[in-house]
Amino acid sequence: MPSISTNVAANTALSFLARNYEDQADSIARIASGKRIIKPSDDPAGLAVGTQLEADVAVLEQNALNSQQSQAVLGVADGGLASIGDILERQAVLAAQASSGTVDDNARIAINNEFQQLNAEIDSIRDSITFNGSNLLDGSFNQDVLVGTQGTDIIAADLSAIDVSTTALGTNGSSVGTNADALAALDAVNNAINTLSSYRSNVGALQSRFGFRDQILASNIEQTKAVTSAILDVNLAEEQTKLTNSRVLTEASIAGLSQANNLTRSLISVFQ
Repeated sequence: MPSISTNVAANTALSFLARNYEDQADSIARIASGKRIIKPSDDPAGLAVGTQLEADVAVLEQNALNSQQSQAVLGVADGGLASIGDILERQAVLAAQASSGTVDDNARIAINNEFQQLNAEIDSIRDSITFNGSNLLDGSFNQDVLVGTQGTDIIAADLSAIDVSTTALGTNGSSVGTNADALAALDAVNNAINTLSSYRSNVGALQSRFGFRDQILASNIEQTKAVTSAILDVNLAEEQTKLTNSRVLTEASIAGLSQANNLTRSLISVFQ
């Protein structure tokens, strides 16, 4: 029923104008931010899941860094072991040389001097191979490394079985000053070489494990980011289409509101 006190058509057009304008503003905000969810009411469940996934990605990226740092620590330890291995090889050569019947006592004194200096260098290397203040080759290093999103996802970087002191290796007190001592020292050095080889094998096994975990973490990060993007990120093509529709409807609402206002004027003209 026509009425000049209440313009129902204008109120309806105004309501649609406000709704279409809000939809247009939301689309602009999504496109500008790149996010599908710009306020919690857009998708409460999606926001909760997406936020947790973003936290998981941050944790996984830190764990990937933890794994890489652990490999660096193991690389430092292996570098020290390799140097000691070179020293033991040299000591084996010296022991074999001193055990020869063609070497006189004066030569053995010189050979033994080098042998003892190399023993001292092994202990020096053992004391100097550290990472962030922790010694790696004295049997004290044993750290749990978090490599997942749960507190139980750990790998133990355990080097507690590795002690490369000359006492632990069995070369402390060895001498090549005599033929008999040189033969005994050769056996001790060969045993130390075998022990050192087992140490390097253990370090290599840990490096291999962390290397494979790196691959798993990289895959997990990629997949989690993809899921997070699907939940939180805006589909630009779809949102651009919505924005275009909202603009058309907003313009139509403005035109409708103008026509509704003109309708009231037309009714008043009846009394003129």
